[in-house]
This record gives sequence, C-alpha cells and structure tokens, in this order.
Amino acid sequence: MDDAGVDFAFVAWREDDGWHLLPAPSDAADDLDRLVAFARRHQGHTGCLAFVSVGEEFFICLRIQGALVRILLSDVAAALDWPLAEQAAELLGLDIDALDDVEEMDSLEPAGDLTLLADHGLSAADLDLLCADPELYPDEQIGSIAARAGFGGELTSLLDVAPA
Repeated sequence: MDDAGVDFAFVAWREDDGWHLLPAPSDAADDLDRLVAFARRHQGHTGCLAFVSVGEEFFICLRIQGALVRILLSDVAAALDWPLAEQAAELLGLDIDALDDVEEMDSLEPAGDLTLLADHGLSAADLDLLCADPELYPDEQIGSIAARAGFGGELTSLLDVAPA
C-alpha cells in the first residue's frame, strides 16, 4: 500500500443494518494518530474497529469508542523494526528499550488489550492464540477475526476491490 510497509488498513463499524467497512487512506494508514482521527468519523453505535496489516509481519487493531482508544499489537517485537509498531508500543506505554529481550523469544507475543474484541466473539485467550500462531500471516489473522466477529464477507469484498 505504501512505503511504510502497510499491506492494507480499514475501519469497520456496525449499524442497525450490519457491518460497514471502509479502506483507510494511505496518509491515515501509516500513522496511528491519523488513523484514529479517520476512524472516529466512522463510529457506529458501539464505536468502531480499525485494522492495519504491515509488511506481512504484524497487525494492529484499534477499538475506538468515543474518546476511548484501545490497542492490540499482534507482535510486540515488531516495535523494534517497524515505526507503526513502535507508535503502538509507545501508546501502550511500553519501554521500547526493554523489547530487545522480546526479540529473542521463540514465540510471537501480543501487547495491549486482548479483551478489546470480547463482545464480538473473541476472548482474550482466542486473540492470544491467534496472534501467537507462527503459521498465520497478519491478513489471515485479521480474516479470522473478521469471520468470527461477523464481517468476514465484507472484508473479502473490501480487499478484492482495494487498490494494490
């Protein structure tokens, strides 16, 4: 999608007639503050979700409900190599210097709020297992989340028409 390594980014929100998805513009996809500002304009009754897949390495999920922003970074070690993941780690209040130990871990380690999708059918344990699966790429992880939350078809349609 862009030079920052963003594969795709979108906002999802639920209205009475179902889920709605909108691709994020490239200038919002590579900066979390701009992504939050973009997503806030598309909140349904229960807020919205914003997803970013980066470099086929990790994803970030934001849950925006009014002024509240909750964050999930699928792999905390990505903050050592990717500016967008570093932004997420900083917003989470993580000590970036302490992440050097994480990079040497064999398994992927998510950071942030693993409960942010509980009301959409994904428990903290579900998200932890999904993020820790080394066989899945971020687009597959996001696809699994979308399917379980009820917007898998909408995501497939969005990605099929999104510019490469």
